[in-house]
Amino acid sequence: MLSIGPYTLPNRVALAPMAGVSDLPFRRLCSEFGAGLVVSEMISANPRLRDSAKTQWRSQHDGEIAPRSVQIAGSDPQEMAAAAQYNVARGAQIIDINMGCPAKKVCRKAAGSALLADEALVESILRAVVAAVDVPVTLKIRTGSSPARRNGPVIARIAEDAGVAALAVHGRTRACAFGGQAEYDTIARIVEGTSMPVFANGDIDSPQKAAAVIAHTGAAGVMIGRAAQGRPWLCGQIAAHLETGVTPAAPGHDAQLAIIHRHVAQLHRFYGDFMGVRIARKHVGWYLGAGTGALAQRKLFNRLAHPQEQLHFILQLSQTEFNKELAA
Repeated sequence: MLSIGPYTLPNRVALAPMAGVSDLPFRRLCSEFGAGLVVSEMISANPRLRDSAKTQWRSQHDGEIAPRSVQIAGSDPQEMAAAAQYNVARGAQIIDINMGCPAKKVCRKAAGSALLADEALVESILRAVVAAVDVPVTLKIRTGSSPARRNGPVIARIAEDAGVAALAVHGRTRACAFGGQAEYDTIARIVEGTSMPVFANGDIDSPQKAAAVIAHTGAAGVMIGRAAQGRPWLCGQIAAHLETGVTPAAPGHDAQLAIIHRHVAQLHRFYGDFMGVRIARKHVGWYLGAGTGALAQRKLFNRLAHPQEQLHFILQLSQTEFNKELAA
């Protein structure tokens, strides 16, 4: 079994923290369908942002299955330590540190994956956060700052020495962003060089790919990111496959439409009518996929401005031939 501090996870599959994606409604769905761990969207360590609507949404854990893992991002050790304490007080049971985000607006502030180029600062942040809270601290990284400097194994040893309880590694460098294919050799080196649990991440989009990545890297588990968008059941399928070798079927088309309807209704309740309608658009787009019919339906859905219009639209999909094009 895979454990993080005092928490034994039900399986070896985690949902990645994804800004603008892994909000509370989506995490609840992924947990319901079998994800063993879900991690919140990135929360800034900047104390001036704590009262913003975005931070308030990202800090909520109502009805979330334990352990509740909250990711924080920043570049100042003391701010990061204070942010960890703040989020633990609000219900976080695991603090995850973001050193993997390649977004320019994050890296410009020397946070996210930009930190990988400064190993001394990495150590200072990790030691400050671990010392500040009495819950497990985990870390998300990339394999390095560039293909010429894949220092992930060094960062991993720094993290383990600082008391980090588990590590997730995306198989790309900061410079690679999301381009090209993920490489897993560096993750294998990290696994070999440390004793803490390591989650392999990057381009894992099926149960078979998850099993192959674990076989290649020796990782304790896998973390699923973009492949789960529009497929909240994917983590559970992967978990079952890793445990039994058998992959459960995806929900049928009518069941998927019911999931979409419920998810969109939850987004309306969580964000309110105005933001809920807008955030629902991207999730419905992911559910529907990129087929010719899907693109036409996405355009129609994106014109809708009221919650009931969106919910009615989804119900109508089940009465057309379009449901045959839903993502499998």
